[in-house]
Amino acid sequence: MDASNSVLHNLLDCPVCMNTMFPPIRQCSNGHALCSNCKSRVNRCPICRDELGNIRCLGLEKLGESLEWPCKYLNVGCRDLLPYSNVINHELTCKFRPYNCPAVGVACPITGDVSFLVNHLKNDHRVNVFNSWTFNNLYTESDPEEVLNNSWKIAVYDCFGYQFCLCFEVFMWGSSQVYIAYMRFMGEPEDAKRFGYRLEVCSSGKSLSWRSIPRSIREPSIRVRESLDGLIIRRDLALFFSDGDKKQLKLAISGYICSITT
Repeated sequence: MDASNSVLHNLLDCPVCMNTMFPPIRQCSNGHALCSNCKSRVNRCPICRDELGNIRCLGLEKLGESLEWPCKYLNVGCRDLLPYSNVINHELTCKFRPYNCPAVGVACPITGDVSFLVNHLKNDHRVNVFNSWTFNNLYTESDPEEVLNNSWKIAVYDCFGYQFCLCFEVFMWGSSQVYIAYMRFMGEPEDAKRFGYRLEVCSSGKSLSWRSIPRSIREPSIRVRESLDGLIIRRDLALFFSDGDKKQLKLAISGYICSITT
């Protein structure tokens, strides 16, 4: 962006939040502008203290339409230059925007890039991180009757240059308690399609397995669960596949992640 364009872009910085103003831009009777979000939170102009009305600043809106705009995620890799009217929609779907924390069953507000979230899961959610493409996880509960709806466990696997989350949840499906295990990909949906995974539980010569493509963490975990895209195990089957007296849950889920050749 050249110096002259930079000066023009700066004219569209809101004096309150310092973010770029997008239509509808409001102004006071003296012509000082601010964004609509800040307008809803203040009663007086931040520059001259004049009372704010509902005057539209069409001049600045027209100025914005005459310029190309960088994405706000420029500093993390997005190089797109956008028409003024497309900026907001682009930033909502930009592949460089931060990811939400993939911990399931909790409303964690943390966002960041993949490497940041892996450390966050490890340090703040006490999630185990493994450098492996195979797994054999044991999920145990001394009294399955006491397992709460929406309880969850998660493990992260680092392989093929990417990170994957193996998720295990308990939830009510109608009147039945069921378990679901599924894999999530810590990256974009188009990259997730390059991989597959297999899950399996075995006992007494019998097995139950599931093959699928991991779902991107761009999708909320609840959407993955509600789609039933995973290894679904009813409580009675989970106890059948458990060792011992079939009263204590000891569910061993094994499997692997693989690269799909196209």
